[in-house]
Amino acid sequence: MSDYAGDLSPQDAWNLLESEPSALLVDVRTRAEWAYVGVADLSPLSKKPVFIEWQSFPEGTRNDRFADEVESLKPGHDTPVLFLCRSGARSAAAARLMTQKGYTRCYNISEGFEGDPDADRHRGRINGWKVRGLPWTQN
Repeated sequence: MSDYAGDLSPQDAWNLLESEPSALLVDVRTRAEWAYVGVADLSPLSKKPVFIEWQSFPEGTRNDRFADEVESLKPGHDTPVLFLCRSGARSAAAARLMTQKGYTRCYNISEGFEGDPDADRHRGRINGWKVRGLPWTQN
């Protein structure tokens, strides 16, 4: 048994958000990433992402209130909760934590928002939410 419900590609995540009205997208990146890199645009689904930092920038300290902040959204324990970060590492950790808290449908968006680095160590060129052509916006 996995330690969370599973990994979803960005497209599969979009499809789940579209097909299940209660499904939530929780972006666990930092405020700086949201402001400077962009965020998922769920307006075509009449939804908005939820922004809860897993770690603070620039210190990198873990948000000890993360689980409380997710729980304050009042999702049912069987509500699909999809976690998104830059590349899929922080979001997998978030999915694990919330599964430990009793939520049965926590998913990691495996490619993240920016995806894997290319040969030049640049993200946003190989895979990820943005590269897959899913809606996003930047302030």
